Amino acid sequence: MKQLIKPPRLRQGDTVGLIAPGGYTSDRAIEKAVRNIESLGFRVKTGAYLRSVFGNYAGSVQQRLADLHAMFADPEVKAIWPIRGGSGCISLLSGLDYALIRRHPKVLLGYSDITALHLAIHQRVGLVTFHGPVASSTMSDYSREHMMAVLTDPRPSYTIPMAAENAQRALSEPHYAIRTVTEGVATGPLMGGNLSLVAALAGTPYACDYRGCILFLEEVNEAPYRIDRWMTQLDLAGGFDKAAALMIGICDNCGPEHEEISLTLDQTLDLHLQPLTIPAVSGYSIGHIRNQFTLPMGVRATLDTHRQTVTLLESAVA
Repeated sequence: MKQLIKPPRLRQGDTVGLIAPGGYTSDRAIEKAVRNIESLGFRVKTGAYLRSVFGNYAGSVQQRLADLHAMFADPEVKAIWPIRGGSGCISLLSGLDYALIRRHPKVLLGYSDITALHLAIHQRVGLVTFHGPVASSTMSDYSREHMMAVLTDPRPSYTIPMAAENAQRALSEPHYAIRTVTEGVATGPLMGGNLSLVAALAGTPYACDYRGCILFLEEVNEAPYRIDRWMTQLDLAGGFDKAAALMIGICDNCGPEHEEISLTLDQTLDLHLQPLTIPAVSGYSIGHIRNQFTLPMGVRATLDTHRQTVTLLESAVA
């Protein structure tokens, strides 16, 4: 198991660096992100290129790298919080200064396209980063509670229940329901992220090594055949049976397209989950959803399908 580097815990009054390493952003989103950060008791420092636009990206690769490196190097900044995902983070990986990140370990928080940064930094540095809300997310009490607990309070263990709000929503939107495909209890490091990004990195030096891990995956706005393709690619590249468990989040708007002949999302997932003997679940409270919990990458945890909980077995911050 990789030797983990845990970033210092966040404290009230700390400065959070706001950057856009992927998709371009807007003044309205920046205002919302600043409100979010300040409402949590932190100060904000914005990246020099936060408002840059290059196609659908937040500036050129060089500009986005410059902001990310500047925030890691700045002693005043204690956490780095991307304003959104979008696309483009994968283009930064070969230019990242991993030695700089190793010298200045800090909280890096986000999901979706930020998955590329999480996986590469884990692979090259061993730094615990955090798969959770982006800075412009609309956060619920649930997502705020579990995010702050993981970032600010280094407890030896911490149990995260699934969101009651998602269970309520499942009454009218079935894909919000928790499904246990294979029951059981599994322990291992947490690893994964956005399915398309995890699949895109397979076969590269930054690939997700999920052997012995609780592999978590989520997706949004993708047809079932694409989910199937990416799941197949990941299984061929690494073998899902080598994971300790497979945890699929809530994949919003991933059903068949209008009047298209297609498998359902659940049927598609079951092609990959049912053959496994390891614990396998879907509908857990991660993904492009309001009520999501924060997962520290690389930290050991236990997935319990009966209790429908994830328990962190060590602190994620120092």
